[in-house]
Amino acid sequence: MTKKTKVNAAILIIGNEILSGRTQDTNTSTIASWLNSIGVRIKEVRIIPDIEKTIIDTLNVLRKENDYVFTSGGIGPTHDDITAKSVSNAFGIKYEIHKEAFKILEAYYKPGEFNEGRQKMVWMPEKAELILNPTSGAPGFSIENVFCLPGVPSILKSMLGGLKNKIVGGEPILSHTISLRTVESEIANSLTKVQNQNKDVEIGSYPFFHAGKLGVSIVLRSDNQVRIDNCNSQILKFIKEKKIEVVDR
Repeated sequence: MTKKTKVNAAILIIGNEILSGRTQDTNTSTIASWLNSIGVRIKEVRIIPDIEKTIIDTLNVLRKENDYVFTSGGIGPTHDDITAKSVSNAFGIKYEIHKEAFKILEAYYKPGEFNEGRQKMVWMPEKAELILNPTSGAPGFSIENVFCLPGVPSILKSMLGGLKNKIVGGEPILSHTISLRTVESEIANSLTKVQNQNKDVEIGSYPFFHAGKLGVSIVLRSDNQVRIDNCNSQILKFIKEKKIEVVDR
């Protein structure tokens, strides 16, 4: 892939435990923040159950519509960890023991501990490239533009650094936040006017509650600092006219 200004990705969170509310998803934020820092924009995020057909159908849509797809979850040793098999079927390729992964885990565990359940973690799509795991041994894998990572947040986070040379991003996405002591309705029209004049800057407004008072944070995002600065000036101008207080969060 040649370097271009806008590179996009989708995040696919796989797991019944996320949908049931038993486990909170923090991996979306971790992956998105990391990708933004290397110039990859998140186009969409989906959360789906551990159902093979759902994984296959969703993955086949996402991998065709995005430069990259990152999956999280379903590559562990238990019966409901079916991501690797589903990815193999999505690509229509063989599901087999990855010899290098086998050697890594065989060396990682003490003699006799590399049992049948743990050996399940070395089954991957044919010719998958490994994503090394510095935390718990068991590697993730990639095939074409799909990168499959574990669901455990601390392990996933530790594996991202090893992917930097495999991801070609665009210009890093910059951001600037202005926090105000106001409500969204008070600034909505003015903010819309600024957005209409700055199509190449993404403007988001997010209410917050701090020290017993309501406020709104305005977040400006772009790959160009000058555009952010111009947008910031326009917002500060109408804030001053409306006599709205800027707060430090």
